[in-house]
Amino acid sequence: MSRERFLRIHSPEFQAMSERVLRVTELTSRLNVLPFDDEDGKAALFEQILGRPLPPRVTIYPPFYTDHGLRLELAERVFINQNCTFLDYAGIRLAERVMVGPRVTFITNGHPVDPAERRLWLTGAPIDVAENVWIGAGATILPGVSIGRDAVIAAGAVVADDVPPATLVTGEKATVRRQW
Repeated sequence: MSRERFLRIHSPEFQAMSERVLRVTELTSRLNVLPFDDEDGKAALFEQILGRPLPPRVTIYPPFYTDHGLRLELAERVFINQNCTFLDYAGIRLAERVMVGPRVTFITNGHPVDPAERRLWLTGAPIDVAENVWIGAGATILPGVSIGRDAVIAAGAVVADDVPPATLVTGEKATVRRQW
């Protein structure tokens, strides 16, 4: 991953990130028990979680989970269904008209494979989702992935590689099935 970053565990930056994770976990736990029709309460909590108000016409159905919030960029007309998780410390961008099915997981962080380094470092790379993408239920999007405009990610797909525009990907290791 050319955009991969490393964060030393037990560094001041890691400590600040950990404090943010605890704060956002508290906020999302409050969000996820609000009555569904409490639009003002949800808007206030999303503003604290994201560090800014939700863009116009963004729809998010709780329960909703994020570990950081400040690096989750949502454009207008994004739809996020129930029970989605955004581990956004390295950055996640969803462009206009992206639709996210239930139980989708976006993961921007990980650890080195080498056991000697695994507890010393976090790795991370941003996720970028272009306009008009549809991500099916239960899909997992891994660090450093870019998904091109008009692509469709099938339910349950694990996306570890970039997805070209106007492409359907499927499977446990998402593979290109067709392009248009």
